[in-house]
Amino acid sequence: MRQRSNWFDYVNGAILLGVVVACLYPFLYMLGVSFSGSGPIAQGEVWLLPKEFNTDMYRYVFRDGRIMTGYKNTLIYVTLGTAVSLIVTSFGAYALSKKMMVLHKTFIILIVFTMFFSGGMIPTFLVVKSLGLLDTMWAMVLPGAVATWNLLIMRTFFMGLPNELEESGKIDGLSELGILFRIVLPLSKPVLATIGLFYAVGIWNGFMGALMYLRDHHLFPLQLILRNIVLSGEMTSAQGPIGGEFTINENALKYAAIMVSTLPILLIYPFIQKYFAKGALIGSVKG
Repeated sequence: MRQRSNWFDYVNGAILLGVVVACLYPFLYMLGVSFSGSGPIAQGEVWLLPKEFNTDMYRYVFRDGRIMTGYKNTLIYVTLGTAVSLIVTSFGAYALSKKMMVLHKTFIILIVFTMFFSGGMIPTFLVVKSLGLLDTMWAMVLPGAVATWNLLIMRTFFMGLPNELEESGKIDGLSELGILFRIVLPLSKPVLATIGLFYAVGIWNGFMGALMYLRDHHLFPLQLILRNIVLSGEMTSAQGPIGGEFTINENALKYAAIMVSTLPILLIYPFIQKYFAKGALIGSVKG
């Protein structure tokens, strides 16, 4: 039995090591190419470590005003969108966690129904247009303010909280909103961090909404700007092409832009990973 356990550990470790290598290799390769000179890249000499190390591509990326504008817009969308989504999702999940609510089962069925069937892209676009949200920052916030799966996870978490806590709040004279803000939400930091991470990553990585709803280049998020850079293979500032003193390699430029847009979310994730794991487990098991 002991020998079988050891074999399982070895095989499991080898598989996990392969997954780690498969996940890390693209990032290491992009880093190596983005920090390398044009000569070794053109000759195919760069594998993992950069050759003829230089930071020209990153200097070139940051000189383009679109990147900084995209960063600013994306941070605004992520901050505002995550806050709005958490507020709306918390209110909805708290109401749905009350089984005595009128038409409780009907609302649950209607909400779950949207997980499998939706109006589609064109009706959604027409709704956003009719509300006057086109070419505004709210077009990046309101259409995706609530995700059904996140709502159900938070509802399940709220249902797992002891009823005695809410009863004690009512004895102290708290209203339903008072119970939500003073008792329920302070005890729900793990699931709030989990759902907030889901929303933040979705907004950070999303470009389809911006592609459909935004026409003003000054409102473009970073991912849409990155998409345009990767597809066109060139970068220009408001005054025209930049980086005359640099020798530009198309692949190195693309990889540098990708790393610049990906690095922030990679740096933030380790600090909230513990909440992510704990909140996902609690929200999916209880209830």
